[in-house]
Amino acid sequence: MKAVIYARVSSTGERQSTSRQVTDLTEYATRNKLEVVEVYEEHISGAKRNEERAVLTECITYAVGNKVDVVLFSELSRCGRAVWEVLDTIRTLKDNGINAYFQKEGLSLFGSNGKENPYLAVMVSVLGVCAQLEREAISYRLNSGRKLAIEKGVKMGRKVGSVKSKEQKQEEYAKVIRALRAGKSVRDTAKICEVSVSTVQRVKKEFAI
Repeated sequence: MKAVIYARVSSTGERQSTSRQVTDLTEYATRNKLEVVEVYEEHISGAKRNEERAVLTECITYAVGNKVDVVLFSELSRCGRAVWEVLDTIRTLKDNGINAYFQKEGLSLFGSNGKENPYLAVMVSVLGVCAQLEREAISYRLNSGRKLAIEKGVKMGRKVGSVKSKEQKQEEYAKVIRALRAGKSVRDTAKICEVSVSTVQRVKKEFAI
């Protein structure tokens, strides 16, 4: 059976890595005799809508177009910021006969007998609402802390000199720029240079490659 892995972390920089998700899901695939044919890694905020998640869209499109058997996620929140988005992703996979496995929750769209899990939608809704409430609580605490800091006269935002110049970026991402100019795709460049897809996309846009 063919599988694809989708991994996401919230940071749009290099502070977080998808490597742990990919490793864990690869080990799961090996144990269950699944052939991983593609790995999709995305660095984008969990607050972004699915339509803004280019790599997730690419992953689902590939799975549907190439008759993949299962898409592996580390957890439910990886495939949508809100309950309806998670359900929409699951519905797309279900309508195309593609299974989905969520490692953290231990949930699958279809059981080993090929039948749809009748409780998945309910569990997605409950877990999704909990995740949404948690995000709102975090946002409230951050905004409250920011407001308090401003009232105390603490300066917010980037420190002076923390923004990299274009020359500094050109030096830092020289390998990425060379690969793109050599005609490599965004995904191939990310693999070759060992950076995130979003970093390559950002460099490609900034240097108009």
